[in-house]
Amino acid sequence: MMRTRLRQIGLLLLAMAISFLAFFQMFERTTGGFPMQYAGMLALTGVLYLALWGLIVRFQPYAGQSILPCVLMLTSIGTVMISRIDQSMDTSVGFRQLVWLCLALVACGLIVVFLQDYRILRRFSYVSMVIGLALLLSPMIPGLGVEQYGARIWLNVFGLGTIQPSEFAKLFLAFFFAAYLFDHRDQLAVGGRKVLGLQLPRIRDLGPIAVIWAVSMLVLIVQRDLGTGLMFFAMFVSMLYVATGRTSWLVIGGIAGAVGAVALFGIFGHANARLDAWLHAFDDDVYYADYGGSYQPVNGVFGMASGGMVGTGLGQGHPTITPFANSDFIFDSVGEEMGLVGVLAVLMLYLLVIGSGLLTALKIKDGFGKLLACGLVFTMAFQVFTVAGGNTLVIPLTGLTMPYMAAGGSSLIANYLLAALLIVISNAANKPEPEISTDTFQYEALAVLRERELKEREARTQAIARPRSVTGGAA
Repeated sequence: MMRTRLRQIGLLLLAMAISFLAFFQMFERTTGGFPMQYAGMLALTGVLYLALWGLIVRFQPYAGQSILPCVLMLTSIGTVMISRIDQSMDTSVGFRQLVWLCLALVACGLIVVFLQDYRILRRFSYVSMVIGLALLLSPMIPGLGVEQYGARIWLNVFGLGTIQPSEFAKLFLAFFFAAYLFDHRDQLAVGGRKVLGLQLPRIRDLGPIAVIWAVSMLVLIVQRDLGTGLMFFAMFVSMLYVATGRTSWLVIGGIAGAVGAVALFGIFGHANARLDAWLHAFDDDVYYADYGGSYQPVNGVFGMASGGMVGTGLGQGHPTITPFANSDFIFDSVGEEMGLVGVLAVLMLYLLVIGSGLLTALKIKDGFGKLLACGLVFTMAFQVFTVAGGNTLVIPLTGLTMPYMAAGGSSLIANYLLAALLIVISNAANKPEPEISTDTFQYEALAVLRERELKEREARTQAIARPRSVTGGAA
């Protein structure tokens, strides 16, 4: 156990050392020195990371330790790039990101300490549903919701800034979906009639969760947040497949998603503009369009191309040419200054986190935990795929943020809570089963034999008494 702990803390310290060197190199190239305010904030975040690791060792001793170092590296890469862009744009988004990171680490510590048994979340499934829907609906409240870039998905927090409540809604709806699917998995697996070889569900089994999903989709459509809507849809279909094991759910979900995408692209102008920017990105009329053009994704792709194999070097590229380089296009910014090697390293870190979550889902015996871990992991994987695919023109842009890397406090805190939940579930998955002593086994065996002997004695007594009662009745 001691050797394992040393290896775990060694990974964390290595990730912290690499992060500090990245900040040091970037600031030396951009400012010629290390700003003292960043030095103090980085020291604070380092202490919080070590404190979080200590809490995990103390309260979740069997939890997987590969998630925390990977998340630290992803956050460091993103924050380094955000701070580097600040030097060119004279902003302070990177420092605010470190403040949000400290709050996220504190929130993770609270989850690790007080959520000793994640199964308690199952008791509050419908409460989680109400909270999730309330968070989705909150931006529609007049005076509280804020509309930006054609979507009304932000909340104004006392004039200090904005938060995106849908980032937290995905966690609460994942709790509800996991609990409901676990309770009704047998009915959903049976299915109804077959149509064209596909096993359709019975309405009475799927009805309640389908209504909640439909309401969530409707709210997101009204808010014009199509990216988050696609994320919820992917989470719902993947968890439904894990709960039932029926491939027909994936086929039905794929058909429904394709039909919905075609309908939405025909209804909403900004969605149609994103489709044109994807299909005709290098056309002059699309590139120079006043609204929804391909200026951003094309510049991002050119930036990644200029990075080549190893990148231009931290602080030596021009990521600010692409608008929203620190948020929506943080993946392209990394590709420009860290090259293909850096992009592959980022994707590998995400793969390690996702793989750890899937391994936890495979190992854990509790069905609710299996569904919850799968739902959380699939949500993260879908976000990574859609952001990386949109930034590289593989798919249209969706407006989602890169987990742990993009600027934004809501996304950072919500995804750190997601990682904390995976850590708690992995503790239950890796916990060794209590060994049964020889005395206990003998006692249980004797108890079984005595119970069997009593049942046989009762059976013989009833067999003897039955003829007498019949004879007595005839007399």
